Amino acid sequence: MQSQVESGSGLHHVVIVGGGAGGLELATRLGDKLGRKGKAEITLIDRTRTHVWKPLLHEIAAGSMNPDKHELEYLAQAHWHHFRFRLGSMDGLDRAKKEVYIAPFYDEDGVEIIPRRTFKYDTLIIAIGSTTNDFGIAGAREHSIALDTQDQAERFHRRLHNALVRAHTQNVPLQAGQLEVAIVGAGATGVELAAELHNTTRELAAYGLDKINADRDVKISLIEASDRVLPALPPRLSQSVELELRKLRVHVYTGERVTEVTDKGIYTHSGRFIPSSLVVWAAGIKAPDFLSQLDGLEANRINQLVVRRTLQTTLDDDVFAFGDCAACPWPGHDENVPPRAQSAHQQASMLVKTVKKRVAGKTTALPEYTYRDYGSLVNLGKYTTVGNLMGSVGGSSLFIEGMFARFMYQSLYKMHLMALHGFFTVFLQTLARMITRRTEPHVKLH
Repeated sequence: MQSQVESGSGLHHVVIVGGGAGGLELATRLGDKLGRKGKAEITLIDRTRTHVWKPLLHEIAAGSMNPDKHELEYLAQAHWHHFRFRLGSMDGLDRAKKEVYIAPFYDEDGVEIIPRRTFKYDTLIIAIGSTTNDFGIAGAREHSIALDTQDQAERFHRRLHNALVRAHTQNVPLQAGQLEVAIVGAGATGVELAAELHNTTRELAAYGLDKINADRDVKISLIEASDRVLPALPPRLSQSVELELRKLRVHVYTGERVTEVTDKGIYTHSGRFIPSSLVVWAAGIKAPDFLSQLDGLEANRINQLVVRRTLQTTLDDDVFAFGDCAACPWPGHDENVPPRAQSAHQQASMLVKTVKKRVAGKTTALPEYTYRDYGSLVNLGKYTTVGNLMGSVGGSSLFIEGMFARFMYQSLYKMHLMALHGFFTVFLQTLARMITRRTEPHVKLH
């Protein structure tokens, strides 16, 4: 079937593919600065109808956050901030014709809702993020759940809740692994999920599931191939987090490489078997596979598009990429800019200036991106928050924990919301949630 073509209004057309934290912030700011004034046409394309900040997915999975109260409707955001939103997934590109190809969109019953479409662009910005990398481990795809999307997080929560209800009502003793959750990968997502699960499983059990003793029956295991948790972060931070996890009776297995995942549990290279009916895969990332064959653009071994410091792809000045799907050089280091929320936010801010120059016809001397590391924060739910803040002199860092660290962690989410809605709206939303929180259960019960 021939594609429908959306070509725009004759203005400079900026197409942004991917409505994650960076892509949505960029579309919002460009809509306010260029779309509202009729200087350019801004189109955001994403495969889902709503946006949830990805660092919150572990809370949705654990049940400590109700996504209905935190998701943002793309259509509403586009209406308020003067850009267009189109639902769909990019699956191809023609750089010579300057066209982006969007696959047909199907509903949950397999019925085609939106036909294949083609979008013409003057500036294309790809910000489709990353997916979990299972490294081809046997059974990982079939028997584990990643936390890349809101749907996956909600699916895991339903399975967790069903497992608890089943255990509460059955007349036979619990089987090995029946209420054990195994988390593969002790990066930020893994350790934060482990702490949240420790809290929410006890909260869930307290709401009428009196036959379950959470301390005795619910087990959480964290498996990491490196020799410590949070291997990408400073050792002191890792040690502090691991100590807290062990206080929570989380079983931490470091130096254990997973070799197989089954419906009964996990096997590691040392011969260890960890029984588990619920496995979360949180080890490693890669960009979506189709990027490696995107009309000849240069990609690395994990499918990231290789870009210059201007965030332009190496083979096409009209195609940009940023965030987790881009391999951007980090001057003075032997690695690329790390795939973190703060780098995507910084890159989005720079691209606002870049696009304004391109719309004005200035295609040379574009800004170059320099990553600024402001530190790392790891939130262990209600138990504690730890992190390190990077100093401006000599790259020194300050270790923080407790209430101040938690305040800093929460402020990151508020900064994201303010980039989308402005200070006053976020203030009112925060106040409303503080009030309603007192009349609601602190864990999702279904």
